[in-house]
Amino acid sequence: MKNVLYLVALFMVGTLIWSIYKFNFNNVLPVVTSNADVKNISYKIDGETFNLQNGVAIKEIAPGSATKQTVRMFGEPVYGDLNGDEKDDAAVMLSSDTGGSGTFYYAVLAIATGTTYISTNSLLLGDRIAPQTVEIHNGRALYNYVERKSGEPMTTRPSMGKSLWINYDSKTNNIGEWVKDFEGEADPNRMSLSMKKWDWVKTIMNDGKVTTPNKSGIFSITFTNDGKVKVSTDCNGIGGEYSINGNKITFSRMISTMMYCNGSQEQTFSKDLNNVQSYLFTSRGELVLEMKMDSGTIIFR
Repeated sequence: MKNVLYLVALFMVGTLIWSIYKFNFNNVLPVVTSNADVKNISYKIDGETFNLQNGVAIKEIAPGSATKQTVRMFGEPVYGDLNGDEKDDAAVMLSSDTGGSGTFYYAVLAIATGTTYISTNSLLLGDRIAPQTVEIHNGRALYNYVERKSGEPMTTRPSMGKSLWINYDSKTNNIGEWVKDFEGEADPNRMSLSMKKWDWVKTIMNDGKVTTPNKSGIFSITFTNDGKVKVSTDCNGIGGEYSINGNKITFSRMISTMMYCNGSQEQTFSKDLNNVQSYLFTSRGELVLEMKMDSGTIIFR
């Protein structure tokens, strides 16, 4: 009888301890928000609400219309604290098209509540721009892209780098452009290919895939004033010639040493470099080599 009472008491104590633990776990410890939620919440574009599912939403322009508007998340969200509450919010780029010639890009934030995300208003970046990167620095989101110069027709390939800082107002849950003090910023009009050795920072494909060097400062490209180009990789050295016509650039007579290096990124880097057709400079002091067919960009600094 004593043994039975002992077991019953032990069970009751265990149940009580578990109940206390469960209460504390659910009510005291923070709830972790899944990053996947960012791809499955509602976003507003020009007053219209789009419920994304796995990063995509498709809506009829009008009831019964064959024309549909497709809104999708461009690339991957970038996470960081944007409102000072020590939770990881997300900076997102959305694209919108209706099957016509235009594709519009928007900046929008997804703010973490602790259990899910809520989206802000969206800001239009431009039509048929060339998106580059989305970053978070010191509680603000930074959108980098390439647009056309003022007055250029929409058929002109974007050639002017732009960086847009986004500020979040927690009182209104709205975002707006933040004008940063750019004193000391680079002037693209005064930059040249031969001004320095350019170190590879990243390659961004237009499907959102981003490749970065495994080791910084290893991959570089150097241009000389007499039309020679030298490329350093994590395995071989490559040399050749280049010519420019406006912002178009052509590489020729490229010769490489023939070492084999296990795990090297050289093959992918060289393949992208051979696909380059134009270049531009940004106000962030970067050289951007643009690939053919708007397939991607290689960024150097």
